[in-house]
Amino acid sequence: MVYRKNITVPTNGHRDIHDITSQVADAVAESGIRTGLVNVFNVGSTAVIGTIEFEPGLERDLPEMLDRLIPPSCEYGHEQTWHDGNGHSHLQAALMGPSLIVPVENGGLVLGTWQQIFHLECDVKSRSRRIVVTVTGD
Repeated sequence: MVYRKNITVPTNGHRDIHDITSQVADAVAESGIRTGLVNVFNVGSTAVIGTIEFEPGLERDLPEMLDRLIPPSCEYGHEQTWHDGNGHSHLQAALMGPSLIVPVENGGLVLGTWQQIFHLECDVKSRSRRIVVTVTGD
């Protein structure tokens, strides 16, 4: 069985992070699937899906770490081609990845006590992000 649902996440631009665990859990519950996998996928090349302990310190630390690793700069090839200020956004998102797979057991997400699913905006402008949640299993 396969169930698919879109989630919309409005963002405020670079470094905006959202806890989407409850929306993903809702999609799993709606699917009726008891055992399987859920894939959470951001449509677009400048945002991230992952897991983290979603608390204020890490909400700040993760985007700051990415900016230290891949800082905003005019030196990226993307900048020299498009001049749109988001070369670092593409690279940060590529490093972290656009999707996550979580096991489903007894109709719920298999996550640790301090593990939540997040969406991180890496682009420099506000977006309305489409997240595709696909649940497969029995």
